[in-house]
Amino acid sequence: MAMSPAEDQNRRLLRARDTMDRDYAHNLDIPKLAAIAYMSQAHFSRTFRATFGETPHRHLQRRRIERAMAMLRGSDTSVTDVARLVGFESLGTFSRTFRAVTGSSPSEFRALSQPVAAPVCFVKSWSKPSSFGEAVPVPEF
Repeated sequence: MAMSPAEDQNRRLLRARDTMDRDYAHNLDIPKLAAIAYMSQAHFSRTFRATFGETPHRHLQRRRIERAMAMLRGSDTSVTDVARLVGFESLGTFSRTFRAVTGSSPSEFRALSQPVAAPVCFVKSWSKPSSFGEAVPVPEF
């Protein structure tokens, strides 16, 4: 049974999103992601946003910040190293993006966070940043 054009497009978009989720620390730009989805760059950006509700760039940045939050919460790796490990080339860009997503600097986040003893799926869901510009202060325990 052949799949519909919409279903085929969604599968290609999911392939690109899965690549961002898996390879978040790599240099992924629109040309690379569009090629993965077998789409033009403009069509890829438009349809990604229409399908997932955010731009590819925002999705990738959010994914990187999620990983950084876990590293800051669960290790003593320096903030500079965390930024590099999740794919940011600039500490300033990392800090600015982190604050936009979480409402605190990486150092403030680490100081206020404690490792959470709960199932990983719960921790990921509970600590997942919702979107840029809607930062919620980190709860104190």
